[in-house]
Amino acid sequence: MNRLTQHRRQRAFSLVEVTLALGVVAFCLVAVLGLLPVGLANNRNSIQQTAATSILSSVAADLYATSGTVSQSSQYRINLSGSTTLYFDNTGTTQKNGALYQLSTIAIRQYSGSQSIYCSLKVTWPVVENPTQPPSGTVETFVALNRH
Repeated sequence: MNRLTQHRRQRAFSLVEVTLALGVVAFCLVAVLGLLPVGLANNRNSIQQTAATSILSSVAADLYATSGTVSQSSQYRINLSGSTTLYFDNTGTTQKNGALYQLSTIAIRQYSGSQSIYCSLKVTWPVVENPTQPPSGTVETFVALNRH
């Protein structure tokens, strides 16, 4: 009988082993839980950057589709002879109230003797009322339009 009791005792975990295992598991859980806010912030930033890039692509496509005989784009009404500011919500719809993204057309230039128009498009987010406060995100692209 003594042998049977001794055999059972050898197969069990000691209190020290259980405590160490719980400590390792707790340390791993704290590390994983500490990474969750970083992962969520990166996910939010990538969603915002994807939306801004989508806005830029849509506006650039509108500018490319604009006929050489008109001075304003058809979908977004961007003036090809001056700068324009547009506001977009999170779905890419143009609106001023509740806008999250601001598109600015910068440096629309047509050089003498050239039929091409050069335009820089910049999307910033969030929309800030105070121009001295920098936006948290910016995406910018350059568009060259052939106006033949």
